[in-house]
Amino acid sequence: MRVGDLAKKIGIEYSGEDLEIDGIDTLKDAKKNQLSFFENKKYADELKKTEAGAVFIKEEDISLLPKGVDALVSKNPYLSMARATKYFAKELIREKKEPKISGSARVGQRVHIGNAAIIEDDVTILDGAFIGEDVVIGRGTVIHPNVVIYNDTLIGKNCIIHANSVIGSDGFGYAHTNDGEHIKIYHNGIVVLEEDVEIGSNTSIDRAVFGKTIIKSGTKIDNLVQIGHNCDIGMRSIIVSQTGISGSSVLGRNVVMGGQSATAGHLKIGDFATVAARGGVTKSIEGGKVYSGFPLMLHSDWLKLQAKIAKFFKKESK
Repeated sequence: MRVGDLAKKIGIEYSGEDLEIDGIDTLKDAKKNQLSFFENKKYADELKKTEAGAVFIKEEDISLLPKGVDALVSKNPYLSMARATKYFAKELIREKKEPKISGSARVGQRVHIGNAAIIEDDVTILDGAFIGEDVVIGRGTVIHPNVVIYNDTLIGKNCIIHANSVIGSDGFGYAHTNDGEHIKIYHNGIVVLEEDVEIGSNTSIDRAVFGKTIIKSGTKIDNLVQIGHNCDIGMRSIIVSQTGISGSSVLGRNVVMGGQSATAGHLKIGDFATVAARGGVTKSIEGGKVYSGFPLMLHSDWLKLQAKIAKFFKKESK
């Protein structure tokens, strides 16, 4: 739609070039035919380099816009972006187009395969699975009973997804009005599973707001795990049961997340780091080390702390 038409729909004024736009993306990735938003000063460098056609921005920040990028002036750019995402959400049920199912694929009973889906050679899909529109499932992958794979998900070869897992549902993302209303951010990105990924039962992996949530090759994820929107999980990582990875977290290669561990959002965990069971990661951490506890600390320090605590209580009990 035209930028001017969108501005009217979400209740803000616009006087720039009436571009035709087809989506919203980050400052870093947006193109001339897309919108973006600027809310946090830490992204000022990305704003100065953005190629977006127009940006939701506060009036006091307009001077930071690069030449050729128009301002969609808003008192709350994040809220305006959230309202705009609704108008770029894809249809859930799309134009009728037969899926392509390899002759060597094996499909159980009561399986739904959506329009334009591609099921490659030697795929096995067991009873009750739901495969959405435009999904691609790579060669040799096994989908167990009652798995739900939302529209546009891309799954590589030789993956295994166990029963009742959900791949590609919306992330938990809302913008908030001054009177406390929660405005849904429509998640218009996708999920990508690279090859040789295994997902345990009852695990959820959320689709991206923009771009993709990606699980890289060789990663193994246990039962009852939550992966938030726009996460990037490095190759050959291990994520143990009941772990929660918040949105936009980046895990390096061969990271181990112990049972019931968790991260805050928008942080990085370095290659070959291990977070022990129930560890809480609240800021980015270096790779190649073992961490424990909450607040998080090196595992060796955590062991010393536990010894001191035990010694203290032993004294108190005398």
